[in-house]
Amino acid sequence: MSERKYKEYKSLDLTKIQEDVLSFWESNSVFEKSKSDSSKNKTFTFYEGPPSANGMPGIHHILARTIKDLFCRYKTLKGFNVSRKAGWDTHGLPVELGVEKELGLTKEDIGTKISVEDYNSHCRKNVMRYQKEWERLTSKMGYWIDMENPYITYESKYIESVWWLLKELHKKELLYKGHTVQPYSPKAGTGLSTHELNQPGCYRDVKDTSVVAQFFIINDASSDFLFNDVHGDLCFLAWTTTPWTLPSNTALGVGKKISYCKVKTFNPYTFLPITVILAKDLIDKFFSNENTKKLSDYSDGDKVIPFEICEEIFSGEKLNGIRYNQLLSYAKPEDGDSFRVILGDFVTTDDGTGIVHLAPSFGADDNRVAKQNGIGSLTLVDGQGRFVDSVSDFAKEYVKEEYYSEEEKKDSLSVDVKIAIKLKQENKAFKVEKYEHSYPHCWRTDKPILYYPMDSWFVKTTKYKDRMIELNNTINWKPKSTGEGRFGNWLENLVDWNLSRSRFWGIPIPVWRTDCGSEEICIGSIEELKDEIEKSIKKGVMNKNPLSSFKVNDFSKENYEKIDLHKPYVDEIILVSKTGRPMKRESDLIDVWFDSGSMPYAQLHYPFENKDVFNKVFPADFIAEGVDQTRGWFFTLHAISVILFDSVAYKNVVSNGLVLDKNGNKMSKRLGNAVNPFEIMSDYGSDATRWYMVVNAQPWDNLKFDETIIKEIQRKFFGTIYNTYSFFALYANIDGFSYKEKEIAIEDRSELDRWILSELNTLVESVTKSYDNYDPTKAGREIQDFTINKLSNWYVRLSRRRFWKGKYELDKISAYQTLYSCLEKICKLSCPISPFFFDEIYQNLKNVGDQPFSKSIHLSSFPEKQANIIDLALEEKMRLAQKITSMALAIRKKERIRVRQPLSKILIPVLNKSTQQKIEQVQDIILAELNVKKIEFISDDSQMFTKKVKPNFKKLGPKFGKEMKQITSEINQISTSEIKSFESAGNHTLPSGITITIEDVEIVSNDIPGWSVSTSEDVTVALDVTVTQELKEEGLAREFVNRVQNLRKEKNYLVTDKIDLLILKNESIDSALKNNLTYICNETLTDKAFFTDKIQNEMNVIELTEGLSVNVLITKK
Repeated sequence: MSERKYKEYKSLDLTKIQEDVLSFWESNSVFEKSKSDSSKNKTFTFYEGPPSANGMPGIHHILARTIKDLFCRYKTLKGFNVSRKAGWDTHGLPVELGVEKELGLTKEDIGTKISVEDYNSHCRKNVMRYQKEWERLTSKMGYWIDMENPYITYESKYIESVWWLLKELHKKELLYKGHTVQPYSPKAGTGLSTHELNQPGCYRDVKDTSVVAQFFIINDASSDFLFNDVHGDLCFLAWTTTPWTLPSNTALGVGKKISYCKVKTFNPYTFLPITVILAKDLIDKFFSNENTKKLSDYSDGDKVIPFEICEEIFSGEKLNGIRYNQLLSYAKPEDGDSFRVILGDFVTTDDGTGIVHLAPSFGADDNRVAKQNGIGSLTLVDGQGRFVDSVSDFAKEYVKEEYYSEEEKKDSLSVDVKIAIKLKQENKAFKVEKYEHSYPHCWRTDKPILYYPMDSWFVKTTKYKDRMIELNNTINWKPKSTGEGRFGNWLENLVDWNLSRSRFWGIPIPVWRTDCGSEEICIGSIEELKDEIEKSIKKGVMNKNPLSSFKVNDFSKENYEKIDLHKPYVDEIILVSKTGRPMKRESDLIDVWFDSGSMPYAQLHYPFENKDVFNKVFPADFIAEGVDQTRGWFFTLHAISVILFDSVAYKNVVSNGLVLDKNGNKMSKRLGNAVNPFEIMSDYGSDATRWYMVVNAQPWDNLKFDETIIKEIQRKFFGTIYNTYSFFALYANIDGFSYKEKEIAIEDRSELDRWILSELNTLVESVTKSYDNYDPTKAGREIQDFTINKLSNWYVRLSRRRFWKGKYELDKISAYQTLYSCLEKICKLSCPISPFFFDEIYQNLKNVGDQPFSKSIHLSSFPEKQANIIDLALEEKMRLAQKITSMALAIRKKERIRVRQPLSKILIPVLNKSTQQKIEQVQDIILAELNVKKIEFISDDSQMFTKKVKPNFKKLGPKFGKEMKQITSEINQISTSEIKSFESAGNHTLPSGITITIEDVEIVSNDIPGWSVSTSEDVTVALDVTVTQELKEEGLAREFVNRVQNLRKEKNYLVTDKIDLLILKNESIDSALKNNLTYICNETLTDKAFFTDKIQNEMNVIELTEGLSVNVLITKK
């Protein structure tokens, strides 16, 4: 007997196990040991997408971090040295907006009410506000990542590496400055890149006031031909969904080949006669063919307004150059011509009037075509989104209602509505209505953006577009559709990367320029900057070097903490050009996505340090983030890597979906449906939470978070593992099993042992493939199925007697070794997903006996498939046994016949001898499981069963669509003999020539008298449901045994304790008990059984079936 015992539990408490294992990991430095194993010479690199610690972690972070963690754990078990460095994203709008809200400031207050230095100091503190909560989440959920040495994007070393990357871009002439119309967020006070604008949820459906405006044509030599046969004033109609841009209109765009017509009618608001020009193909949109009213019949205010289409048609090319009167005369452009018609290649007749109102300051296409035609611009909206003073009617009013703060006074009417009213009153509006369309919003402020003219620095990504697409095709995307679709389409439509951000807290663009812009320098290191400052001092531009204390080539933390490369300090540095002129730094910061996209290099301070390390860990083998990062971090990583290193940045990527509430709604505090991740882990344990998130839905699908399913996973999966281990521990402790005996050869084990070990090794092979293919859901579901349906519900159930009956000899030892091996390997297969519970069970197994083992399961090795143990023929036999058993048990349930009630026989039709032989080899198992006396086989079931084929519409519908009616009719006509050949061949050709498979139909069997029949795919069973008196008595005896066993448990008897049994006589069941007394005594470990006429006070009343009870008294020997 072994002195050590397997740990036994009173109940399953996943949270307590989690706490105990976490404490064990920490006290034994398990994570550190997993990283420092010198025997591992293979490297696997994971890049952490840095979170920002200025916000609390949410439930979705458990999903994302579980996916990251499980593959790193798996690769560690597979013998890889896994590089996984934590990081913190510390710059950008989230931080700045949080500080502004906290301090009650706006962007305009920075530099006036608060200094830039103090403001950035607040940002530095704010960004790590919730660091402890993030670290607690990381620890509690078992996410192993190097938190001791994280990369932090605001540190000088990190910034220096980013500057080096920018310098490399500058060397390749890929960094340039341009003045263009860009997405701009007034509430954030900065421009945005196109990948920021394309984050999920940025485009939203909104209802805005739309206006069809009347632009009155000037009658001159170029337009004289239009003024023949006009009715009132002559005007162009142009439609806009942004009326606030109309004061800045400087041109109208027409399509060169679009046909335009004049239409005589009346203005619906002023009732004045007008002649309008619009695209011929869009006339029906504004004028109904059913309207036959004549112009002469119109009276002011009539609901039906007559119209008359002029016959003459004009091409857009003919309208080119015609001038019109300014719509709203607040200002005139000073940088070009204005108020004339020009040709635009983007003008279509898909909507509107076929004539486009152009405001070059607020549209990229408008700006481009205006410049091509020498048209000037009017920027009558300031950087805060308000009209400038010259727009006298609406000065200082925001162009979007959403820009007003809660404290600011907001008019009941929006600017768009006010402009529409003004145009109506001035006979300049033809149609005003609400229009629903998709409009972009800022990803951080949730406010609408504007397209706004700005000076910006760009990366010429378009030059590398083809190479980016080419290398993207080598990346293993999970799901593939994201790489080919969302990401691939993004690359196909790539524009140059707007790098500039007009903010304060971030990495400054390291470019110094002369005032005229003719000379510039891009700094790529602190050493270079220090040298350039010395040159500036020599020229008398600067009088001291703020980097004087910095020691070049001293890479210590202390040395780099001496300097700060943020605003305002870098802005105080003035360099000199080669010609001796002063150069000031360009005031913008860089896009924060460039920060995070630089992490493969900057986390190692490359190329200044760790070149050898970098070469080992670049590119990453694996990254994982949410789908919202597809056009964010995934893109910036890819772009920088392709442009500067001609390489992918990552080989495999998992793009996980969103975590929604159980109804499919997005979680938010405002809606009250947000879930606290710490509470979830406390209530259910991190293991169950992680397992649920991985197994319930593919990582890339949206997860509808439902706590009831976590409870179900606790009960069904973890409860099954727990019960299986507890069963093993109970009997192993009784028998003193500690795996000290020699391993029993596979050929010397029972068929049941060989079957479960074959299934186990098949599982190892399949789970390994799933993990290698980055499909953890498939792996988890396979483990679940094996554990519940094969190990617990089949192997353990069929082997129970081997553990608690018989001597400690070969068969029992084989059963212990087999179950031990199954438990050990399930733990190893499962621990990447749920690391705590399976480490606990693993240690419980390994702490008994003298076998060599690892301190923790996470320091062990992943199981390898033993091909010689896999027996597919045996697995197929047992599959048949399980299927027949399942079908027959379903019949029992339908007929309401208890499993403990024996039945006489089961009838199984077989189509060939091979199938019969397989079933015969497992018939003892089938009979025992079904509690049936015998199996009978019939080779031709046509005499016994009436079968019918039914269409499986779910399968057939997608395949055949419109042909379904004919196919259904033909399927219903399939004869009995055809059904037999159909089942045998697996397919059948219909009279129409269409071939269907067995999966396309359902074959059902009708019951025959005294029997109940079930058919599923290739198997049919018929159960004799007639219960004779002898069978009934045997069934009652079995029920009696069950109740006595329950009494033993209630009295806390050991499984080895013998008892005496006193039974109160009852003529309804005495015969059943006496005729089966030997069986009862053997099963209940009864030494002596007595029947008595007298009721005893201590007796228990046990109910055998409804309305039938017996009084018993059991006493321990």
